[in-house]
Amino acid sequence: WIIAEFKKENGKDLSKDPQALQRVKDAAEKAKIELSSAQSTDINQPFITQGDESQPLHLTLTLTRSKLEELVDDLIQKSFEPVKKALSDAKMKPSDIDDIVLVGGMTRMPKVVAEVKKFFGKEPKKGVNPDEVVALGAAIQAGVIGGDVSDVVLLDVTPLTLGLETLGGVRTALIERNTTVPTSKSQIFSTAADNQTQVEINVLQGEREMAADNKTLGRFVLDGIPPAMRGTPQIEVTFDIDSNGILHVTAKDKNTGKEQKISIQNSTNLSDEEVEKMKADAEQHAEEDKAKRELIETKNQARGVAFEIEKQIKEYGDKLEAKDKEEIETDVQKLKELAEKDDVTKEELEKAIEATFKSAQKIGEVMQKAQSETAAPDGEKSEKSDGEKAKSSEKPEAEEGEVVNE
Repeated sequence: WIIAEFKKENGKDLSKDPQALQRVKDAAEKAKIELSSAQSTDINQPFITQGDESQPLHLTLTLTRSKLEELVDDLIQKSFEPVKKALSDAKMKPSDIDDIVLVGGMTRMPKVVAEVKKFFGKEPKKGVNPDEVVALGAAIQAGVIGGDVSDVVLLDVTPLTLGLETLGGVRTALIERNTTVPTSKSQIFSTAADNQTQVEINVLQGEREMAADNKTLGRFVLDGIPPAMRGTPQIEVTFDIDSNGILHVTAKDKNTGKEQKISIQNSTNLSDEEVEKMKADAEQHAEEDKAKRELIETKNQARGVAFEIEKQIKEYGDKLEAKDKEEIETDVQKLKELAEKDDVTKEELEKAIEATFKSAQKIGEVMQKAQSETAAPDGEKSEKSDGEKAKSSEKPEAEEGEVVNE
């Protein structure tokens, strides 16, 4: 504003003169401070620059508090957006807040105090110097960490969700955003293919559903997994954030005890702009991301169903009638082909899964019959087999539903 006013009056752009620009910044800071207690102030900088004929030019302006408040109003309003978001995430209303502490010299401006009072419905606390409040908080936290302060607990939170990439490029969350730190969370995952001897852990930060749309914090590989059928190995992944905000990620094969780990510094030290941008992106693409995730999860389910039923065909296929076996194998093959298509829809996959389950009920019947004949006395075989047909018809679906990549 000062530069624009001077240019309007004298035709000179002070922003192109580094020395003059510094003097303008100093004068603006002084005027801003004075207007916290006065209604107007004079900005006077003699010999600020030279005119076209080398004559000295002086900067002399009067700035009122109302003009300053008009100039900074959009910045003040913008500062309430993170406050609203924090209240929303905490599921609280402004009226639920007990006390408000203002931080930074700018909060001495009467307009800021008035807007805070208007938003929260109460006066902010004035017992703490706004210039010293951050240093006081840091000193208290240092005392807590050092063990010298025991009656105060200062809690930090994770600004964004932390998770890892799973089958199909989906982000699986382990530590949700706004979780207080220090914190630790573990979850069991498994392999996605037969005889898979290693898994890559891609550590992600962000709110999007797909791994590619989030920020990768680090990657590492856990190898030496004994060859086994998919879904059999148990890999325990642990995310641990300590009081310094350092993220420790560990992957451990529960069968062999072998583990790999990675430590990630500054996992929570994003700038406010970065955090807000990632949250805004997540909100903007929420519906699109949800649809992508649901399609991939349905594809994973289809692959799991096909895998399980193929196993059952190998075990009980010789007890099936040729026509029934052929029908099941045809449905399984169609399901596998659909799961690999890029242009398939979720509805098409769900329909194919349902059709495969329906034809696979024949396997359930022969499985139940075989178990009944083994377990029951000869005189009860037929009665037992007939009595349990209805139950057995649902069994394959329940088993298939348990096959996930976790």
